[in-house]
Amino acid sequence: MEILVLVKQVPATESMIAIAGDGVSIKTDGIKFVMNPYDELAVEEALKIREAQGGTVTILSVGPAKAAEAIRTGLAMGADKGILIDPGDLTIDGLGTAKLLAAAIKPLSYDLIVAGHRAVDDDNFQVATALAELLAIPNISMVIKQELADGKIRCLCTVEGGTKEVEAPLPVLIAAQRGLNDPRYASLPGIMKAKKKPLETKTPADLGLAAADLQPLVKVKALKAPAERKGGRLIEGDSVQAKAAQLARLLREEAKVI
Repeated sequence: MEILVLVKQVPATESMIAIAGDGVSIKTDGIKFVMNPYDELAVEEALKIREAQGGTVTILSVGPAKAAEAIRTGLAMGADKGILIDPGDLTIDGLGTAKLLAAAIKPLSYDLIVAGHRAVDDDNFQVATALAELLAIPNISMVIKQELADGKIRCLCTVEGGTKEVEAPLPVLIAAQRGLNDPRYASLPGIMKAKKKPLETKTPADLGLAAADLQPLVKVKALKAPAERKGGRLIEGDSVQAKAAQLARLLREEAKVI
């Protein structure tokens, strides 16, 4: 089973985010970057499949040289090799990212592609679906359980208010949702071995793509911090009934929501 896993390096969720001077990006000084949490699920599921069926797990990521750290995390967890696609100074959107991944993947032999269903930084939900379309393979999103048999995959996926079962022939791309598994931690021996595992870096030119092929269709015009929330207000009264009456009055006269 030849498995490809897509990962992205994102700011850790506990990081304090500040807008950079250009107004369209964030300050990166002092921010801890990690593998996207949903991509950790994807790596874990790929490793479990390889352990059951054999084969190899290859990690792919699009990003600057620093993004190799996320790939190394996947290698430390147990993946076999990595490919970093560095777009350099190019500004790319979700579709551009999918185009780069598709160009890198088309020469490869693979049975399954596993991705996280979203990235916690931009939440655009586009890359996995766009990649599957470019590769002309089925795409199954929000996967919380999967079973491989007879050249097919059957997945249990979350939908609003419940779940659904989806089956597709291989090769296929699946996108992991929380609940699929519990990602393993990278062990110290795994971290040491990861330093010696192959990690190849490619540029758009290496993949036969020019800047004109990757022109973004989505442009960030401005970033703004959310409005500062006001503190709560304590409702006072001698009884529950008095507090309820006071609350109703404030909602009607001040908040004007009733």
